Amino acid sequence: MYEGVVQDLIDELGRLPGVGPKSAQRIAFHLLQAEPADVRRLAEVLIEVKDKVKFCSICFNVAEDDQCRICRDPRRDPSVLCVVEEYKDVVAIERTREFRGRYHVLGGAISPIDGIGPEQLHIRELLTRLGDGAVTEVILATDPNLEGEATATYLTRMLGPLGLRVTRLASGLPVGGDLEYADEVTLGRAFVGRQAAT
Repeated sequence: MYEGVVQDLIDELGRLPGVGPKSAQRIAFHLLQAEPADVRRLAEVLIEVKDKVKFCSICFNVAEDDQCRICRDPRRDPSVLCVVEEYKDVVAIERTREFRGRYHVLGGAISPIDGIGPEQLHIRELLTRLGDGAVTEVILATDPNLEGEATATYLTRMLGPLGLRVTRLASGLPVGGDLEYADEVTLGRAFVGRQAAT
């Protein structure tokens, strides 16, 4: 559609998750109009992030060192482990400021359609971590969708024999939502997880 390098830029931006053709074009033209120093700074940061960022050797969260800041933090409770699908889930939970334990990032969810089974996830490493007896509770914080539920069910079966307390994040109706728009699964979960009114 456009000449040479401009189309190449649009194509590359369009490969990013959540960026469609129109967004890719909008970003490309923004970059064309930006100051050269700003574009250079963006390019340098992209290269630096690929050079410096790796995954934590303990929990598989993103890190610039061998261990992430959460695994290095002695104030975190080592007896509670929150299992999440992706490192972006760690950020979401940390924003709540409610959880003071540690994490384990699976690297995805079980999805036979996509060819992802338990062996493609960091489940073996999770079981190794639990082997030392320091963890007493595992919180399964996988997404409340088909893949997340399958992963949570699989992990519950795997962890059951270890004698740990295995819990699942509560799910239900969002604040500000209308009952008429809730799907059956969400509404059913809300009934199951109901609490005493205060």
